[in-house]
Amino acid sequence: MAKVPVKPIHHMLEKVQTGIRGFDEITQGGIPKGRTTLVCGGPGTGKTMMALEFLVRGAKEFKEPGVFFSFEESVKELRENAASLDFDVDELCKSKLLLIDYIKVERDEIEETGEYDLEGMFIRLDHAINTIGAKRVVLDTIESLFAGLPNAAIVRAELRRLFRWLKDKGMTTIVTGERGNETLTREGLEEYVSDCVISLDHRISEQVSTRRMRIVKYRGSKHGTNEYPFMISDHGFMVLPITSMGLDHKVSTERISTGIPRLDAMLGGKGYYRGSFILLSGTAGTGKTSVGAKFAESAGSRGERSLYYSFEESQSQIIRNMASIGINLKRWLDKGLLHIHSQRSTLYGLEHHLMHMQHLIHEMNPSIVIVDPISNFYEVGTPKDVKLMLSRLNDMLKSKGITALLTCLTSPSNSSLESTTIEISSLSDTWLLLRDIELDGERNRAMYILKSRGMAHSNQIREFVLTSRGIDLLDVYVGPEGVLTGSSRINREASEAEFQSSLKKKIEYLRMNLEKRRGILDAEIAKIRSEFEIEKQKITDLIHEEEMKLKALASTRRAMASSRKADGPKKAR
Repeated sequence: MAKVPVKPIHHMLEKVQTGIRGFDEITQGGIPKGRTTLVCGGPGTGKTMMALEFLVRGAKEFKEPGVFFSFEESVKELRENAASLDFDVDELCKSKLLLIDYIKVERDEIEETGEYDLEGMFIRLDHAINTIGAKRVVLDTIESLFAGLPNAAIVRAELRRLFRWLKDKGMTTIVTGERGNETLTREGLEEYVSDCVISLDHRISEQVSTRRMRIVKYRGSKHGTNEYPFMISDHGFMVLPITSMGLDHKVSTERISTGIPRLDAMLGGKGYYRGSFILLSGTAGTGKTSVGAKFAESAGSRGERSLYYSFEESQSQIIRNMASIGINLKRWLDKGLLHIHSQRSTLYGLEHHLMHMQHLIHEMNPSIVIVDPISNFYEVGTPKDVKLMLSRLNDMLKSKGITALLTCLTSPSNSSLESTTIEISSLSDTWLLLRDIELDGERNRAMYILKSRGMAHSNQIREFVLTSRGIDLLDVYVGPEGVLTGSSRINREASEAEFQSSLKKKIEYLRMNLEKRRGILDAEIAKIRSEFEIEKQKITDLIHEEEMKLKALASTRRAMASSRKADGPKKAR
């Protein structure tokens, strides 16, 4: 019997989670356990902060003690920097979950015996690891050794020995290095720190700064190869795992109210699907913000959280303006069910906006997200870039089951209002259009549904009215003159009402005339019937008299026959 070839067993590379939001996802688990990872980049890209967070998250979330060796910043400076990211390193140091040491690189700091080596640093590092039982180590920025020591070749040899020594001790290590002119690092560290190499970049385009990360190399592991935007907030590092997002998110059959009863009715009587992506487009002043605010108010009444991004109006302005049409947003702000984040779109680049949205969504965990308006992103990116950014936002929100309403300003000069400059209508599940209708010196608003996937919806246009009592949708007049709204609709409805009233009066007159004629006819019929009864009686009496005469004649004939002895009737033979 032929032997079946045995497939070799491939052992998965063991990894250590960094705890950095988004990073472990794009690396499918973190950085290689017991090996060295290089984090390189130019000044200000965040190398030190990423390395420090790797230790802090490891200590707090995974109970893995870590050692931070700095060759540039003092312990005091590092603690101050960590405090800006809301990291309490002092408490971790007291709990012996973190040890920070600063090595000032000068010739007299390292003992030289003939050809000097880094034995002193080995001893110091070994003592730090043993003191807290460290599992993680950071060396930042190790290239400072090259500037402080004269013989670069010996430093390289000693670093190779150091990395081998750390690997033998099972330390999961991050080494930071400065970017070279045409290489990843100035001293070629990537040549021998080859298990995992991460490149950080901080670029400026049209006066807008953007931070990006790329996994240059990851030996023995699958990983994302694109550039990933990241940000450093007051809560640390955050990476947006773009390529991990796909079209495999779950969908819901639950429906939620728009907050506008007649719009709910237009959407099959139940409103939007939960977790759907809703686009509301229209020209300036058509009421897009009002619809978004009403949706947020509706969510608050259900006890759900809403996150409202405004790129044109401040929070106080939105609250004041919406109160004028009966929408009370302050109530839900005070209850913590609504958060309004107002800022100019030009403050950050597209990636930073996306990262900031992800951060607030993660912190607040809302059910509803409103972005008003997305068209302001034109100021910081091309339509193609904006569409890509919104596609990522769409994927992120759908993966979390969050319902999103995005408003978009359209230009009245556009030949077709049924399009947006960003061209994201294909991403939307429901697309509502608000438009102006100018007639007889008036400008009125109208709304209709261009599409709503997965549900029956109205194809009728409705007049969109803002009053002190809120938002209402009215039936428009559709006739030979076209679609009428506002005063034209009111006048036309009044004219129709008057015409209907005259028709009703005419019908009533004809009905009364008919009844009158019926009465006359009935009277004539009754008179004829009465005369007929009289004539009938007279004729009946005459008939009776004639019958009596006939009977008398017959009786006389029988009497005469009897007196004459006439023969009786003959018998039949």
